[in-house]
Amino acid sequence: MIVVTGATGNVGRALVAELIAAGGAVTAVARRIGNEDVPRGVRALAADLGQPGSLAPALEGAKALFLLVAGEDPVGVLRQAALAGVTKVVLLSSQGVGTRPEAYTHAAAFEAAVAGSGLGFTVLRSGGMASNALAWAEPVRRHRIAAAPFADVALPFVDPGDVAAVASAVLREDGHDGATYTLTGPAGTTPRQRAAAIAEALGEPVTFVEQSREEARAQMMRVMPRAVAEGTLAILGEPTPEERAAGTDVERLLDRPATPFAAWAARNIAAFR
Repeated sequence: MIVVTGATGNVGRALVAELIAAGGAVTAVARRIGNEDVPRGVRALAADLGQPGSLAPALEGAKALFLLVAGEDPVGVLRQAALAGVTKVVLLSSQGVGTRPEAYTHAAAFEAAVAGSGLGFTVLRSGGMASNALAWAEPVRRHRIAAAPFADVALPFVDPGDVAAVASAVLREDGHDGATYTLTGPAGTTPRQRAAAIAEALGEPVTFVEQSREEARAQMMRVMPRAVAEGTLAILGEPTPEERAAGTDVERLLDRPATPFAAWAARNIAAFR
């Protein structure tokens, strides 16, 4: 049995589907989840990573755990996993832990807790995800407008489906204990290029509007703390060479090229119609 936390999210939902396709037994966990949210045959249980004790029922009989950086008590979550007999943890973290440790202390604390848990573990450090473009879904649907700062700064955004496919492989296979993998897309794209890819998939023009740093900060702070917003803006506007680089871990682990942003846009274009 594999337990997937964040099972209704962009990565978690795809991961559940990957594991079921591979013939695995899965328990899907989210704060709000029901049988209607998962494929037939998947056990769905509500739990909150901020309350480690709430995970106990979901962890019964599990051997592996896919863990998000969420809540404030990773040690408590991992203690519950160990008590249940879990032997492997795959943590979805952020590339920023390696490139900007001063700004990604929360994710770094999860990585440290996993490494010190005594359980087998693998860390997946994701770059920016293609699904971040879903923030444009409503303005594209209503006004055919996409707004973002740093219009011509390219980053290799990763398809959440690729992250899920890597997580599925690592959860099911041996040979990944103690490894840290950095997951990116196959090439950098700019916000202007990503908006153009959505327009191409729609078959209609989409106007790109470049925001100022201040406008983007104000928008981000509606949904994230200031420190996280500042760290995100720094990556988007002044990426390090490591953050600009398209890595090879996705291709190496999946034995296929990473998915380009345009393919993600075409697959998810219904969100923008």
